[in-house]
Amino acid sequence: MTEAKQPPSPDPKTTLRSVHTKSFPGILERLRVSLVVSTYQAGKVIILRNDGGALNTHFRSFQKPMGIAADGGRLTIGGSNTVWHYRNMPAVAPKLEPKGKHDACYLPRSIHVTGDIDIHELAWSGRGELWLVNTRFSSLCTLDEDHSFVPRWRPPFVTALSPEDRCHLNGLEMEDGEPAWVTCHGATDATAGWRDGKAHGGVLLDVRTGETLLRDLSMPHSPRKHGGRLWVLESGEGSLSVVDLAQRTCTSRAQFPGFTRGLAFVGPVAFVGLSKVRESAVFSGIPLVDRVEERICGIWAVNVESGEILGFVRFEAGVEEIFAVQVLPSRFPEVLECGDPRMNDSYVVPDAALADVPKPPPDDTTSS
Repeated sequence: MTEAKQPPSPDPKTTLRSVHTKSFPGILERLRVSLVVSTYQAGKVIILRNDGGALNTHFRSFQKPMGIAADGGRLTIGGSNTVWHYRNMPAVAPKLEPKGKHDACYLPRSIHVTGDIDIHELAWSGRGELWLVNTRFSSLCTLDEDHSFVPRWRPPFVTALSPEDRCHLNGLEMEDGEPAWVTCHGATDATAGWRDGKAHGGVLLDVRTGETLLRDLSMPHSPRKHGGRLWVLESGEGSLSVVDLAQRTCTSRAQFPGFTRGLAFVGPVAFVGLSKVRESAVFSGIPLVDRVEERICGIWAVNVESGEILGFVRFEAGVEEIFAVQVLPSRFPEVLECGDPRMNDSYVVPDAALADVPKPPPDDTTSS
């Protein structure tokens, strides 16, 4: 595979730089999607878009963005102490410059303050509830208007609702619109107890029964149901694995030169996030560090049937850790920050109210 250089960000204050295989933009084009990626280390959400055969990496600033839920027209991002809610407003997209290029525009609608709960993965239920992994309190939670968070479930081995990150609950997957599977770095009930056995102490749990389905995993993340099978990333191995629930086994389908975290599927393609990981106390002693001397940060595209690497984007500067990878069902979306001046004249009103809105003259660019 050949690589193409990504032009530097136009913001002179940043040092974000990436390269990609020439195949990567074509993969997005064929699938008719774009990717949204979070990097809490760099404080950015990155939108990866095909732009006429080149890869466009579009950066937006957030405070410690981690979990992302992309569900239809909703885009939800978990941060250091808040959850940001966005909605795709299709009527706004054609009005963005350059005209005719964007096919989606996500506008901020609300922010929920949770406090510092170390939000990891997010997912919307079939009933319209947002579920979030509250890692600091070792629990799954939902949100309401009156509370920071509403605890709904804890692993059976965690005996108290306490801000101690007892098991490093991190990954969440839904089935039939309800929470179904979670991953933890350890089946432990002491403050940060998972750290002692992190190399091979990870578990996969069934939320509905509380049963431990798999043990001895290496820092598991990102359980995902796709193609009738359950998949999981063993981050400590740097691998993508498929789970056999009947046999209670986990088989590696592909290995990567980085700490695997963040997983999304489109048809036969899996998009896998890779992080460099520092040789710190948290990441020392894991198999990946012994297997790969120089870890890489980026997004890899892999054929889930064959394990073949189809392409990748590699971050060379500014981004060292990836958390979430999600698919947006649009080729060239825009995500506006709250402070974007375009928010000042982008209005969304109910359809019934549009009858009272006068049609603007041809040169009026006000959105409605």
